[in-house]
Amino acid sequence: MTKYLIKNGTLVNEGKSMTMDMLLQDGIIQKIDKNITADASMEVIDASGLLVLPGCIDDQVHFREPGLTHKGNIASESRAAVAGGITSFMEMPNTIPNALTQEFLAEKYDIAAANSIANYSFFMGASNDNLEEVLKTDGRNVCGIKVFMGSSTGNMLVDKEKTLEGLFSKVPLLIATHCEDEATVRANLALFHDQYGENIPMSAHPLIRSEEACYLSSSLAVSLAKQYDSRLHVLHISTEKETHLFDNSIPLAEKKITAEACIHHLWFSEEDYLDKNTLIKWNPAVKKASDRAGIWEALLDNRIDVIATDHAPHTLEEKLRKYDHAPSGGPLVQHALLAMLEKVKEGYITVEIMVEKMAHAPAILFRIENRGFLREGFAADIVLVNPALATKVKNEEVLYKCAWTPFNDYSFSSAISKTFVNGNLVFSDGKIQDQGMGQRLTFRV
Repeated sequence: MTKYLIKNGTLVNEGKSMTMDMLLQDGIIQKIDKNITADASMEVIDASGLLVLPGCIDDQVHFREPGLTHKGNIASESRAAVAGGITSFMEMPNTIPNALTQEFLAEKYDIAAANSIANYSFFMGASNDNLEEVLKTDGRNVCGIKVFMGSSTGNMLVDKEKTLEGLFSKVPLLIATHCEDEATVRANLALFHDQYGENIPMSAHPLIRSEEACYLSSSLAVSLAKQYDSRLHVLHISTEKETHLFDNSIPLAEKKITAEACIHHLWFSEEDYLDKNTLIKWNPAVKKASDRAGIWEALLDNRIDVIATDHAPHTLEEKLRKYDHAPSGGPLVQHALLAMLEKVKEGYITVEIMVEKMAHAPAILFRIENRGFLREGFAADIVLVNPALATKVKNEEVLYKCAWTPFNDYSFSSAISKTFVNGNLVFSDGKIQDQGMGQRLTFRV
């Protein structure tokens, strides 16, 4: 394995930015110091003017394998992820077949071991009738249990009160929830069908998947977690109202109830439906500008703990269908870090807090071993960013298998220069370097 010496970069880590050198050897950060002397065994990278960040950890992606690989697969989407500075991901169970048994879950890990250039973990899925299988899950090697308290693929809607009580009372692992009240969504959809038939406008989406639907479900999840002292992580908060369900009075390492914000809910608002239409159709929906502002406020005061993508590719042909038939979700991993760096430039967030929310906090929240920080002895998952080099986004240049992005034609102010995963240089100056594979994440229990 090549030894790399990164010289003169601005390391952003644990609330500080400082000019330091870093030596990568045998897959780990061997040394961080002011002035490390190079020798003939090292490949020296001059990082003058560059930001040196811990690799981002994305706790919610849908890489579509197995069963939906016309949209994306672990090989294609993990390469897009590292091109965007995401070095570790946690993938959801609503593939085909759904990851509802230990056998199907193991098959996904086998696929990733052979194909993922980024580090990986996969959620075990819960349904209304697989509690026994869920309880077999090894928390040392699996990031958590995913519960869809809202519609999903196949047999993954968990809508029985007894099932939810069983999960929250018996599962010792982190429970990650998609929270939308299904009965409310269906009632709202029926009203719009009565009014518009098959021509529901995209502007109706945040009214169908409404604030009420989100709050009913997320407040139920929080109530159950408090009742049974469970570890709960509520994914993709989309309303200002929901942010008040979460606490910022204790350190993240001690929290049992946590929350996530996604790039699209921090970037877009319902005003963008006019231009982007179904390309920004997500569940939960992008809602009002006031909701976006409330999510930002909760992110910055630590009621919301992490930033993720909910990367969920579909083909462009699928996304351009009429409202009822256009699937929800979109590709984001390649530009998530650049989007957040744009918000740094605009003054929404500091680069130090951005790194906390995209690297440190996921590592703490999920109890990931030896990742998420620039520390000696930790895995060398590192991103070099050029803050002075613009990135013009074009659909034809993205690495997603679906070959489009909601950021098409946008110019970001920064560029990803290099990405290391486990000390391997896997992305450099616009090109994937297939040097080494990702590793399975492990967790403290």
